[in-house]
Amino acid sequence: MTLASDRPVMPEWLVDRRLTLQGGWSQFKLIQQGCEHNPGVRLFYWQGAIEIFMPGQFHEIFSRAFGWMLTYFLLTQKQLAFTPTGSMTQEKEGFAAAEANESYWIGEVKPIPDLALEIVVTSGGLKKLEIYQALGVPEVWFWQDGRLQLYHLRSQGYEQIVTSELPGLADLDLSLLQRCVLMAETNVAEALSTFAQAIGTLS
Repeated sequence: MTLASDRPVMPEWLVDRRLTLQGGWSQFKLIQQGCEHNPGVRLFYWQGAIEIFMPGQFHEIFSRAFGWMLTYFLLTQKQLAFTPTGSMTQEKEGFAAAEANESYWIGEVKPIPDLALEIVVTSGGLKKLEIYQALGVPEVWFWQDGRLQLYHLRSQGYEQIVTSELPGLADLDLSLLQRCVLMAETNVAEALSTFAQAIGTLS
């Protein structure tokens, strides 16, 4: 039998940290102002709850690798205008706010990105899909437990889909993307190279 005390302790820099507070919109804006010079902190607000999220190293590795691959694929769509918007703050004044791991405008610039990506290494915290629905984000992708789940916003809420419905992304090989993101856990350079070579072969 393995006792809890016998299990290896993960270094602090690898582990996600999350703090959830109860507070109003004015309190959220004060916390947001206080964190504006700390880009490593991501903030969410929903129904009177404030989440302060500090991602660990694994979280950031997956996020950067995923964002690079998605950006690389969009670059192959020659006629498509797009803008990577990273973890830009998405807000509906007094109601909801989110900072995705990665986000994108597809087509023209607009207040809310068309795609938000959430990397889930440790569960818990606010229900992100509800926040993104309140913000009106057309499509949200979740990476969790080695799987990619896609959701597209309908009139009645998000529906889980198997292929992106955003312009330029319908032809993305999601199985290839998943495989390469998993590779990034042990070798980021090999994962990015494998993805780029495969996309170059397919295009």
